[in-house]
Amino acid sequence: MSVQERKQRERAARERLIVATARELAEQQGWDAVTTRRLAERIEYSQPVLYSHFRGKREIIGAVALQGASEMAVAMRAATAAAADGPRARVTALARAYLAFAERHPAVYDALFQLDGGLAYAQEDTPEPLKDAFAALLECLGEVAGDGVRPELFTETFWAALHGLATLTRAGRLPPEDTERRTELLVDRLAKL
Repeated sequence: MSVQERKQRERAARERLIVATARELAEQQGWDAVTTRRLAERIEYSQPVLYSHFRGKREIIGAVALQGASEMAVAMRAATAAAADGPRARVTALARAYLAFAERHPAVYDALFQLDGGLAYAQEDTPEPLKDAFAALLECLGEVAGDGVRPELFTETFWAALHGLATLTRAGRLPPEDTERRTELLVDRLAKL
């Protein structure tokens, strides 16, 4: 193994440590608590080392968002694969997995959908993990879009409804005890089953 390969491995490990630490700090104390100074202290590297990986907090948020998008895609695909046969069961499992991810990982969800991480959404230069997360939605929802409805458009609309439910519930504007009933209504009324 060459010195350069070792340095690349160390750099990648340091970058993973920065992202994991930022994510942990954000989940514990919110994104306002994530500063380059606090991250440098926690990972025991200097701020210039942090800046050699990320130009600032915005890029760190983007890195957490990309990691979260990959995890969300895996969770949604696992839920739909494990669902009982039939499109209704798959769509319900998808909705539940999405809402559960948003509830379990609020800081990651914020990095994905609320904060500016410098990422392009719904564009040609959209990063692959974001495209894959949308693809995970589309794979399941495309089959229930209904006649004459573009599957991508239906998926965007269903996703927007899920995002609204996740965001409003977390903000205390919707009582959490009705989450399951809301999920059932969404599936029953939007999906052509």
